[in-house]
Amino acid sequence: MNRLIQTSFSPLRMIGVLAIYSSLLSIAYWLAFELRFEFLVPGAGEVAEDTNWQEIRLGILPWLVLTKLCILLVLGEFRGILHFFRLPDLTRIFTALALAALGLVLLWYFKNGEACTPRSIILADFQFSFVFLCGFRLFCRVYAERLQRENQSTFSKAIRVGILGTGEVGAAVAADLLAKRSLGMKPVVFLDEADGNLGRQIHGVPVHALPDNFQTLRSRYDLDKIIIAPDGAEHFSARTIAEWVSSANTARLDADIVPSLNDLATGKVRASRLRRVEMEDLLGRSPVDLDSTGIRDLLLGRVVLVTGAGGTIGSELVRQVLRQAPERILLVDQVEGSLFNLERELVAEGYAGIIMPVVADILDEPEMVRLFKQFKPSIVFHAAAHKHVHMMERQPAEAIKNNCFGTALLSRLATEHGVERFIFISTDKAINPTSVMGATKRLAEMGILAKQSSEGNTTRFMAVRFGNVLGSSGSVIPIFREQIDKGGPLTVTHPEVTRYFMTITEAAGLVLQSATLGNGGEIFVLDMGEPVRILDIARQMAELSGLRPDHDIEVRFTGLRPGEKLHEEIQNFSENLERTDHSRIQLYTANPPSVEAHEKWLNDIKPQLSTLSRAALKQAISDKVPEYTPYVE
Repeated sequence: MNRLIQTSFSPLRMIGVLAIYSSLLSIAYWLAFELRFEFLVPGAGEVAEDTNWQEIRLGILPWLVLTKLCILLVLGEFRGILHFFRLPDLTRIFTALALAALGLVLLWYFKNGEACTPRSIILADFQFSFVFLCGFRLFCRVYAERLQRENQSTFSKAIRVGILGTGEVGAAVAADLLAKRSLGMKPVVFLDEADGNLGRQIHGVPVHALPDNFQTLRSRYDLDKIIIAPDGAEHFSARTIAEWVSSANTARLDADIVPSLNDLATGKVRASRLRRVEMEDLLGRSPVDLDSTGIRDLLLGRVVLVTGAGGTIGSELVRQVLRQAPERILLVDQVEGSLFNLERELVAEGYAGIIMPVVADILDEPEMVRLFKQFKPSIVFHAAAHKHVHMMERQPAEAIKNNCFGTALLSRLATEHGVERFIFISTDKAINPTSVMGATKRLAEMGILAKQSSEGNTTRFMAVRFGNVLGSSGSVIPIFREQIDKGGPLTVTHPEVTRYFMTITEAAGLVLQSATLGNGGEIFVLDMGEPVRILDIARQMAELSGLRPDHDIEVRFTGLRPGEKLHEEIQNFSENLERTDHSRIQLYTANPPSVEAHEKWLNDIKPQLSTLSRAALKQAISDKVPEYTPYVE
């Protein structure tokens, strides 16, 4: 029996299941006849009308059973695992039996009741069949759960879990833990801040009020772990989750969270997918609603070129573009190792025939010309850039070459080869910049805006600005993780320094969405929410690791580095804010510079890159970008 209800598809299992279903359906139909005639079903010559009901029953039975089995097969009844019996399975059985009963009724009316199953028997047969099949599925579920309960001693020693959240997700997690005792976790209490559910039970687990602190919680219920289970109807704020995690650490309680909002929305909630609370959860970013149809229309069957494809943003752009079925995607990056790792990942996912990895520098004009001529890309996402602020302060010439000249070359080739859309990945550091990196990104923005209005151009140029991306290379998150692994200290530049943060998936998705909105000449700015103190991130990451800041691990202030701001901004002095059709995307407009003036500046500065001092190069940038405030060495 155990093999029958739990094993995956096999011919022997299918034969066994079909035999059981056939038997149950036959018994149901036979019993319906017996009850109709009070267990005295007449044969030939036994009633006045000389109707042989025994013959009718025997003649219709095999065809009726076969019809029901075929309908059940078409509806997918035999593809599921028998002991997983929930509402969709019940609905499927009801539908199949109702269709079979409807067929019998239509046959009765077509033949005017002659040599047909009586209507009362049709109804009784439907009822008995439904009860028998559902009863069998329910038996399989009860039997499977009994098998899992055989080792009660193991479950009694399981980790005792409190679930924060009484919505659909919390209930699903509790049901999973109770059904899968091999996971070694036992839900003992639901915890809720609302009064409406207090005193009730969910799957036999009581719902109690959340105590003032988690030390009381642990001692009152003898807990080992808490599981945070928010859903759409019961969404906990990032601040609330952070407070719970901090309190749990103080009480020496483990804290897990249900994986992702996408899993919650699709109902893919499984206890085995629980994970530790991460910074993404504490950031409080809600899911992005994208126009998937518009994005797919933009990319379907197109040749796409992504520069900086091995980087954090570039690689995520590649992943999301591939889901839209492009004809080909060129992955351009000068860092061989990053490109190698990305290629391995994408080949393993089945994209070998679509991707074209290219190890190349965007300043290599002959190679860039070859790529545009040979592959004729329709869409270009330009994410390649030098991005580390303090390093570019020491080497402004490299920032100008990569961020300005590289962008200028690609934008010129885009115009010459009829690229439809050119999307430049910018940064919030380009807004009233105080760093060479930010100023050169602003120069690159000015370049593509100027190119938009150049004579003969048909390419739609646009820029997309956003702040820091959680987990990107060189960002504070991986640095703090490394410092925590080494035992500290956690280094923060200033106690009040703040930054805007987004998740990688969110940023890349909104870049694609921006590409569908642009008509050419726009600077899009993504909604980055409220700025976050870096000090708070450091403390929260320590707490997520079970450490108490300033007790178990030191937090040390090192001072702002050259070119760094205390607070980033979202708008240039000269720009006006406009709304777009998407709530997370804003549009800033400004008068575009002259393409001739911009190209003259590039041509004038190019021969001087190796001769001018850092201060002189910064002054030259400042002359071109008035809002730039250079760091004085």
